[in-house]
Amino acid sequence: MKTWQIGNVKITQVVESGGIPTSGLFFFPVANPEFVKQYSWLKPHFANEEGKLFASVHAFIIESQGRRIIVDTCVGNDKNRRVKGWNRLQTPFLENLAKAGYPADAIDTVICTHLHVDHVGWNTRLVDGKWVPTFPNARYLFGRIEWDHWSSEPLAEDADDIVGDSVRPIVDAQLADLVDMDHRLTDEVWLEPTPGHTPGHVSVRIESQGEHAVITGDLMHHPIQCTLPDMRNNFDSDPEAARQTRREFLTRYADRPVLVLGTHFAPPTGGWIVKAGDAWEFDVAPKRTAP
Repeated sequence: MKTWQIGNVKITQVVESGGIPTSGLFFFPVANPEFVKQYSWLKPHFANEEGKLFASVHAFIIESQGRRIIVDTCVGNDKNRRVKGWNRLQTPFLENLAKAGYPADAIDTVICTHLHVDHVGWNTRLVDGKWVPTFPNARYLFGRIEWDHWSSEPLAEDADDIVGDSVRPIVDAQLADLVDMDHRLTDEVWLEPTPGHTPGHVSVRIESQGEHAVITGDLMHHPIQCTLPDMRNNFDSDPEAARQTRREFLTRYADRPVLVLGTHFAPPTGGWIVKAGDAWEFDVAPKRTAP
């Protein structure tokens, strides 16, 4: 568990899984070990000597103006998944969430930056053979564009039923609110449109007492994309829109005192976008001061 303080806002990370070196080819079609080794700044936090990448699956909990907001709910337990290592997981995520001070019934808001498998899993849990809401006292915020896209998408014969087991039960329980991509949750927390990875993908902006942070979602999966924003990702639904969004994001936040919290970035997870020649890097040095 790691925490950050942004003015009056507290942000807590609870990890579901991570720390295992993973082939870069899982994320990017060109990221073989020799390719990864070219970028020495990734070591030791985000790549190892063998040219494999480190990543993480985790949630962020935001405390703002009396609200307890969880951002993205990871993969979840008991779910049939095709991705190796994610099928029918049995992790202590909920126990760890409670140890961090956030038992499931204390969460009042759930944000899904998008509706991919590793961002919606703990929306529900299996009880007596039925998928029920994990956070019974929460309103679940789904982007209207995102919901319209995935709820109307026909389920392929060999595909995971992500909407069926992790999203539609929330709608059926009347706990879902469909929101715009710039929806504001509190005076300190709002959504920022970052489409491309999926049609309605959003990031989460935090501002309090003159301090700033942003939770990326999957506009970037790994810090290597700071240096290579045009590199195609295996999971972007619209690669060109995703590329443009990454460049706009990096340009907007480079060399500014805005803490960037990567939704799949390995520890230390938070850092700063810095200009590096014609591209950027992800700097995990201590906090910068405003220019």
